[in-house]
Amino acid sequence: MTDTGPLQVYRQSASHGAEADLELALSLLRRTRATGRTRNDQGPADRGVAPLLRLYRPEPTVAFGQRDGRLPGFDDAAQACRDEGFTPLVRRAGGRAAAYHQGSLVIDHIEPDPDPIRHSQTRFTEFGELLREALEIAGATARLGPIPGEYCPGDHSIHGISREQPDLRIKLIGTAQRVISSGWLFSSSIIVEDGAPIRRVLSGAYAALGIPWDPLTAGAITDLGVQTTVEQIEAAVLEVYRRRFTLEEIDEPSTIPSSAAAHG
Repeated sequence: MTDTGPLQVYRQSASHGAEADLELALSLLRRTRATGRTRNDQGPADRGVAPLLRLYRPEPTVAFGQRDGRLPGFDDAAQACRDEGFTPLVRRAGGRAAAYHQGSLVIDHIEPDPDPIRHSQTRFTEFGELLREALEIAGATARLGPIPGEYCPGDHSIHGISREQPDLRIKLIGTAQRVISSGWLFSSSIIVEDGAPIRRVLSGAYAALGIPWDPLTAGAITDLGVQTTVEQIEAAVLEVYRRRFTLEEIDEPSTIPSSAAAHG
């Protein structure tokens, strides 16, 4: 993400469903196989392979990691999610179980890249700082880094700090990355409103999996006393992106080119 330039923006108006939303992200990534083009290439951009930013409000989902799916308590964990109205899925990127819902914003950034692994670790820091900046614009006090006992622990989580209760820290953003030979997908989920269902569903899932964690680390930006909405957080994210990229809003991404689809 070090290089700036044109970036298409797809603001998905409604969720297609938990599984379809996740599959669309992978489909958009697979489109990069159609060309070796990067953002530094000159000439008109092919809508099918131009760098793309996708934003949407997801259906209630618990995205489990690959390791979770192999644990003996996984079936019980998945049922616990369904009991809370969340769809359980196993994602191909990321660590442990993470939850999001209609009070959340999911951000998928997809870029064609002939050497996608080269800056893969740097991306976690760069995107983390970008999203932290967006939360600060929206009025939250945010920091990059894990907090003890958090769900889906990671070195590049973004957490919020209550200004009235500095000891109250909540993980607000989890990030994950998937790389293929022709490009990369960096996905982030921001929990903005209605944190209670997130705590409930993760409590049931982690208990079934037998994974210790601290439920107080889960919640939403509004749990920190910040008055904001998903729409306001989306606006803040786009404001930060505009400082780094030339944004072009599109109605929807073009269909996957047949040459990319043929390679799965």
